[in-house]
Amino acid sequence: MRKENLLKFIILLLGLLSTFSCTDGEEETSEGNWVRRSYFDGDNRSNAAAFSIGNKAYIMGGYTGDEYLNDFWEYNAEGDYWERKGDFPGTARSNAVAFSIDGKGYVGTGYDGTDRLKDFWEYNPETDSWKEVAPFGGTARYDAVGFSLTGKGYIGTGYDGSEQKDFWQYDPASDSWQQIISMGGAKRQGAVAFVINDVAYVCTGINNGSYEFDLWALDGNSLAWTQKEDLDYDDDYLIYRSNGSAFTIGGYGYVTVGNRGSIIGSTWEYHPSTDSWAEKTDFEGTFRTGASAFSVNGERAFVLLGKSSSLRFDDIWELDPFVDYDEED
Repeated sequence: MRKENLLKFIILLLGLLSTFSCTDGEEETSEGNWVRRSYFDGDNRSNAAAFSIGNKAYIMGGYTGDEYLNDFWEYNAEGDYWERKGDFPGTARSNAVAFSIDGKGYVGTGYDGTDRLKDFWEYNPETDSWKEVAPFGGTARYDAVGFSLTGKGYIGTGYDGSEQKDFWQYDPASDSWQQIISMGGAKRQGAVAFVINDVAYVCTGINNGSYEFDLWALDGNSLAWTQKEDLDYDDDYLIYRSNGSAFTIGGYGYVTVGNRGSIIGSTWEYHPSTDSWAEKTDFEGTFRTGASAFSVNGERAFVLLGKSSSLRFDDIWELDPFVDYDEED
């Protein structure tokens, strides 16, 4: 009887373990689904500048591994197709920044293979034309972050021979630059930025070989910086990285892909109301760094191009963060 009871106990225990395992698996189902969209029509590349205007997005320049580029492309998110536009008239480059203000795009800074750059250009989609505007007010640099807030453009951090954390404001009405209060924390390059409700969030990046874990918010009205919860406040949160990609969908910020000693594809969603992060499905393309990203009307977001080792990419992926992962699409 003792052997029989022991056998029954073992069977019961195995059944309970199986139940717990299934339950855990259901709880760990990843939310967020990536869908491949129309391949980019230009050459494979990394570190291209990107901005969006309305339901159109734009890609400029980048690096093929052999050549710095100045071609310029428009993506129609509704039709899922690409169209080449007038070439960027400045020096071909990679690692530039870009943003849009009042229906016009702005591109500047970067690296041309020899020099760090600080020129700045305005694109008018109605006439498909470029105009050079006042050069960036800070030092020539690359790997900076750029974004627009309340009708002004902002550029900060980056590498000018050493890492930086200064920030500058561009006013398109006066075509002028003005330095604002620097971001707190460490200097860095390869950081990311995303904008939610007139507040810009800047995080990640690397400084002299060390990854940065802090998150800072810039209020577009007061121009005051506020430090938020560090990215590693939970030991299970592996958000830090360099040369990742960031975007906004529906009032949430997202950080994906990049480099953390190796190429990664983890994707994280930031909730500004609770100053907290939630993990989403990993990027479903080949993991990469130096990818471009853009949001369209704040409702759809895409990650594209980039590199892994010496391989450059031409694919584009859209994230729907509010549905479950679907391996069939």
